[in-house]
Amino acid sequence: MDLQLSGSRQQQAVKNIRFHKTVCGVELLLNVGAGHELLEINPEFNAQDSGVYTTDSFEIYFFKKAGGHVILNQRKIEIRDNMVLFMSPFQKRHWKLEAEPADYTFLIFQEDFLNDFFADKLFTYRLLYFYQLDHALDLPLQAREMESFCEKLTEIKGELVQPKLDSEHLVRSLLYYLLLKLNREYATQNQLPLEKPENHYAYQFKKLIEQHVKEMQRVNEYAALLGISRVTLNKAVQAQFNVTAAHLLKQRLVFEIKNYLIHAELTVHEIAEALHFSEPNHLMRFFKAQTGFTTSQFLADYQNGTKA
Repeated sequence: MDLQLSGSRQQQAVKNIRFHKTVCGVELLLNVGAGHELLEINPEFNAQDSGVYTTDSFEIYFFKKAGGHVILNQRKIEIRDNMVLFMSPFQKRHWKLEAEPADYTFLIFQEDFLNDFFADKLFTYRLLYFYQLDHALDLPLQAREMESFCEKLTEIKGELVQPKLDSEHLVRSLLYYLLLKLNREYATQNQLPLEKPENHYAYQFKKLIEQHVKEMQRVNEYAALLGISRVTLNKAVQAQFNVTAAHLLKQRLVFEIKNYLIHAELTVHEIAEALHFSEPNHLMRFFKAQTGFTTSQFLADYQNGTKA
């Protein structure tokens, strides 16, 4: 029988930090700032040991000079000079940055804002570095590339704090350039396809997974929601992401189980119920088949630091 998660390993509720433009001092659900300004958004934030928390926004960090690490998406990511770090909404993270040196800039925005801003409800799902589970969540850059991105961020910040009649248009163009430039570089470094999609099914599928993974675990169910066949959906996903639709779905479900194991005060039986598995044994067999570990082995390794 596998480990039942209770008692000694109960965790405190993970704090979620919401984006409030009034707190950020801007008029849009978008903000740019230097690292120390994170304290203005979250007065309790301590970059040297933040504790585990989530946010309801997308975040991109541009590190010119920094050290330490962050545990994100159950991965330990070493913070290095001239690297970019990508975070999606509600990903659990735990910062442990070194106090010196620390020279970095953050870009924060909400999904609805970005999708409305560019009149594209799937825009964030087209960016390969968001909702990413297969590839790295960090991106190394050359110093000159980092400087170029930071110059664009400085321009955006100027338009946010001293808005003019045409500021929204300038912010839109600068942000669009920055996000797509990062997407191109991310695709190049991770050898991912970047062709223009023939249809939107792959991105719609990715969005639907985020919305329904806790209650829908079959590709056929998502194909039905989209009004297409499983074959059509699988072809679209393979063309756009170079993996099968089943792989994306199973990968996301495994990630959800890991999140429950690490952060929730639930037994395996309760996790199985929350994710609509008919029996706890079905969940445990699925997890072992996908990861090669039992849930108890995974948790023990994570707590010992070998899975972070």
